[in-house]
Amino acid sequence: MGTPEFSIPTLQLLNLKHKIKSVYTQPPKKKSRGQKIIKSPIHIEAEKLKIPVRFPENLNNELDYEFLKSADVKFVIVVAYGQIIPEKFLNIKNLIFLNIHASLLPRWRGAAPIQRSIMEMDKETGISIMKIIPKLDAGPYVVQKSTNINPKDNYLSLSKRLSKIGAELAVESISLFEKNIVKFTDQQDKFVTYAKKISKKESEIDWNENAQKLIAKINGLSPYPGAWFKHNGIRIKIIEAELSDNQGEIGEVLSNDLVIGCNDKAIKINLIQKEGKTALDAKSFLAGYKIEKGEMLS
Repeated sequence: MGTPEFSIPTLQLLNLKHKIKSVYTQPPKKKSRGQKIIKSPIHIEAEKLKIPVRFPENLNNELDYEFLKSADVKFVIVVAYGQIIPEKFLNIKNLIFLNIHASLLPRWRGAAPIQRSIMEMDKETGISIMKIIPKLDAGPYVVQKSTNINPKDNYLSLSKRLSKIGAELAVESISLFEKNIVKFTDQQDKFVTYAKKISKKESEIDWNENAQKLIAKINGLSPYPGAWFKHNGIRIKIIEAELSDNQGEIGEVLSNDLVIGCNDKAIKINLIQKEGKTALDAKSFLAGYKIEKGEMLS
């Protein structure tokens, strides 16, 4: 059960090692222009691998319950599926639901663990393979593996690394079950933190923030949904930035190559994107769009 690009390495590796009976994913969506139907990345990959695909609007239906109950499978591997698994599904006898979660649980339960780990400047994160229980991301885990968060990691680069780790750990976890040597570790409630979904308002840049914290936000939201500011009514995303020792007023454009003052120090914008356009390096962007030294950004 999966939906985005993050799920693909797990599907590919499990398909090499095991027999996959079916893939569950979110239903295809209509794209506004031309009403084109867009299938999820995992849907497209499953079709390439000639694996049957099921895509119910939600799992609260008897058809899918009966399908899983009689499917003669031992494991359901869930990775960024995007739907809650009903409790009666979890209670199907001899069927084990395992979730690939992109954090070192119990830190960062919830919807946006990768973004939050970068935005909060964690030094490391990882993958947890946990048994799914009715409470969100609270089940005991089978295995965990950590990876360092590098200063230049953004959401995309860290996601790619974690998705590969997740695929390997999914195979390892099934092997532990097959050898009958699996051992569950309960999460410690006192260390729980929640990675709530990123809100639209949250992705707006506040120049009054600490410069290092602002870079962490830019990295955590890059390339999507992107940290942004408005200039003359136009929304502009910052895709990549670095710390600068320049100092000035909060929100002041301090140089002709997009160094912007923050609460302390400043940031230098390296990669920037005007709404509806492609991302450009700062020099190329400024050749066609003027943000001048001395301006104050709100």
